[in-house]
Amino acid sequence: MFRFCGAVAAGVFVALSGPMPAFSAEPVGQATLIRTEVSGETGPLVVRSPVHRDERIKTSSSGLGQFIFKDGTKLAVGAGSTVVIDKFVYDDSASVKRLSIKAAKGTFRWISGNSASSAYSIVTPAGTIGVRGTAFDFYVGPNGTTAIVLLSGAASFCGPGGCRQLRQQCDCVVATRGGRMTDPSKVDRRTLQTLSNPRALPFLSGDQQLSGVLGGIRTSCGLASLRQDRQDRPQPQRQQQPAPQAPAPAPPPPAPQPTPQAPQAPEPQQQPPDTPDPPDKPDKPDHHHHHHHDRDHHGRDHDDRDHRGRGGDDDDRDRGGRYGSGGGRSGNY
Repeated sequence: MFRFCGAVAAGVFVALSGPMPAFSAEPVGQATLIRTEVSGETGPLVVRSPVHRDERIKTSSSGLGQFIFKDGTKLAVGAGSTVVIDKFVYDDSASVKRLSIKAAKGTFRWISGNSASSAYSIVTPAGTIGVRGTAFDFYVGPNGTTAIVLLSGAASFCGPGGCRQLRQQCDCVVATRGGRMTDPSKVDRRTLQTLSNPRALPFLSGDQQLSGVLGGIRTSCGLASLRQDRQDRPQPQRQQQPAPQAPAPAPPPPAPQPTPQAPQAPEPQQQPPDTPDPPDKPDKPDHHHHHHHDRDHHGRDHDDRDHRGRGGDDDDRDRGGRYGSGGGRSGNY
């Protein structure tokens, strides 16, 4: 008895402490396409990953997910989006009594499945989209502003400011969280300006490409050229900051310049003094003749000429090479 009780207690303990399913809600659909990063309650989703009732699905800033529910309803979730599978009530194997989703923010495309139109509803911060067997795109901005663009069928949008009916292809209604709502009019570039987001409707502009039935809708409501315009537009060039450079070495100090001096008068060029001729060897005393030529104080005969070939007027020249007043030259050259 005690052994049986112990075994039951051990089994209960193992059941309680063992690994539990990460998400126990019933699956209501699956992923058919995943690009970049899309996550659910249990982590990243891949193709054929199940999606569950009450599950929150999020995409990255470049992510894209396509999903199909059990009744054939198809939902595309664009980049930077968050949506919760709010209610899913079965009717039979081919339809549901109720399918409701809450779109918190981002971009979406919806194509109704096999269930009655009254079974579907999409809740946004600005109001509720009513489906009438329909395909449409819708956008929820960060401030809750919501835009819906009808692609086929019919739809309604109801908020605090009343209800608007969309009946023509490319009809668009924009509503704010505070209750303001536009009348239906054809979507155009001004719609994106109103939403302050040129990529608010990426499946129409071509910024994100869908596949299968979701990507098979032929109309772009005139927005397909927006992406091409952005690509053709020249991008402003960023001014590159110059890389920091090492400071240039300081230039060497200038060499000291000599102090300018007043020009001096050129010194008079002086004629080099005449080199005196070597004295003549004295004649041997002539014992027979007692007279001789008179010599000057340089030892030269008055009759001799210097090496310049001048005559006897050299008597007036002094040792410095200057002439007296009788020599015919001034004191300096």
